[in-house]
Amino acid sequence: MTTPAPAPVKTVLTDLDHRIEAATGRSIGRLWKQRDCGLLDGPLTALVDAHRTLDEAETGLVFHRVLLQRLASGEFPVDAALLSRVDRTVDQLKYAVARRDDLQAAALAVLETVEAAARTAPSATAAELSPHDQAALLAIAQGAKLHEHLLTQQVSVATASGARIGSETLRRLETDGLVERDTAHPLHAGQPVTLTDAGRAALSAPRCPAPPATAPVQRAGAWPAPASRSRH
Repeated sequence: MTTPAPAPVKTVLTDLDHRIEAATGRSIGRLWKQRDCGLLDGPLTALVDAHRTLDEAETGLVFHRVLLQRLASGEFPVDAALLSRVDRTVDQLKYAVARRDDLQAAALAVLETVEAAARTAPSATAAELSPHDQAALLAIAQGAKLHEHLLTQQVSVATASGARIGSETLRRLETDGLVERDTAHPLHAGQPVTLTDAGRAALSAPRCPAPPATAPVQRAGAWPAPASRSRH
């Protein structure tokens, strides 16, 4: 018999999606994008990698389940070929379920580690990043090197994006533990500057909304603003 081809299976939700989003304060889609950009620390990177593997297993499971449903739908004549195909699909589905269960247990173990760290960690300083420092971290995340000018001996960070970061900003980010440089390389050749785990966490953490603008405080005895004058 001709093997039926089920419709393509889209990415499915796993049983851990909502729990992961609650533990990290970010959507699954955002976590995947930040993983691809290298903006996550070690534990979160491990969590996203485990979740992606679990997601693939869930997708494979759904594929075999849909195929089995189609085989049993009455669309095909009941003969030896169909029964043989059903038996193979059932075996594949059993394997897919066992693999999904193993990967879910592995992802859960990583998630529990992240949840435990979130309960004990102090408030993230990421939300307190100034726009200037945030831009500097973003530029460094794309690749950066610290160079010393041969004539002036001034140092600055050149980034892959073309942005330049001054030595003062670099010192501040180093002091805060957000970036580090590889001092094994000489300055004249360029010392690679990279984000630390804290820097990646700071850059990828949810941003706090800007406070609403408040009206300027009126000086005592000043003439009322035009909008507040009485109309006659």
